[in-house]
Amino acid sequence: MAIRPELIEEMNLLSMFNLDSVQEGIKIHRNAGDEKVQAAARLFEKGITTQVDGGYLTNQGIEAAENAHALINLLKFVEGFLSASYAPKHVKQILLR
Repeated sequence: MAIRPELIEEMNLLSMFNLDSVQEGIKIHRNAGDEKVQAAARLFEKGITTQVDGGYLTNQGIEAAENAHALINLLKFVEGFLSASYAPKHVKQILLR
């Protein structure tokens, strides 16, 4: 299953939210680029954010952002593990299958 670029852009925006404070939102300005502006609008349409240009996370948005952060952190961990010289070759081969 391939991940569409639109979903990646949405995940990028979700990763910008500070999960330590639900009272901290984001604002996507019109000059941020069409991809970001459209991704912000899609997140609003999906009920994940409170404003078409970002705003705050809804309850569903908090859950989505937590999952996006978790996935990104997991992928960074595996990437770091695979690039480390201490990772056994057979483990690298298993993880890359």
